[in-house]
Amino acid sequence: MNKYTFPKQASSALISIDVQNDFTVVGATAKIRGTYEKIPQILQLLNAFRVAEHPIVHVIRLYLSDGSNVDACRKELIEEGAKIATPGTSGAELVNELKPDKTIFLEAERLLQGEFQLISKNEWAMYKPRWDAFYQTGLESHLRDKGIDTVVFCGCNFPNCPRASIYGASMRDFRIVLVTDAVSGIYEKGIEELKNIDVFLMTTDECIDWISGKAGQIAS
Repeated sequence: MNKYTFPKQASSALISIDVQNDFTVVGATAKIRGTYEKIPQILQLLNAFRVAEHPIVHVIRLYLSDGSNVDACRKELIEEGAKIATPGTSGAELVNELKPDKTIFLEAERLLQGEFQLISKNEWAMYKPRWDAFYQTGLESHLRDKGIDTVVFCGCNFPNCPRASIYGASMRDFRIVLVTDAVSGIYEKGIEELKNIDVFLMTTDECIDWISGKAGQIAS
């Protein structure tokens, strides 16, 4: 870890990836194994960042029923009628426990146009069209405008969107933290690869202490 990659608490934001009902809740058609079990840790992180008044971005997927905005590996599935994260459905919504207010619903039309939906103070939802949250989105500009140089990742499902988004952040010279017990699908080889590009690894408890200013010396 060097001076260009060491995370900065004062200029950090939390990025939550794809913690939506269709990928998370029991019985959902596209449920990602292990994601529901990460909800308590993700909620703890969200609450810690809310208390610290640091920015939060909930990154989501939305699949139009005609498949026109769907990545190639799922396009045929959606065209044939699969309903996954369909705009305006409960399946596309953020998991209720994680919302700052359970009466808030995603505004799919705005999100699909690339807008950031403010859902609470310092807390937004945004749509990504592919695995990487930075690909063809305004995420980098959104963060830079707020003086953010350190991004903290949690969510669903490490081999796909969190991993791609971490590499997207690295290519844009952000300082990066992954909260290893607040992301589903994590595996040892992936952890080794992240260490090789100076991603800082924390547990939920370590990250909460860090963002609240209670941490002493943190170690990767």
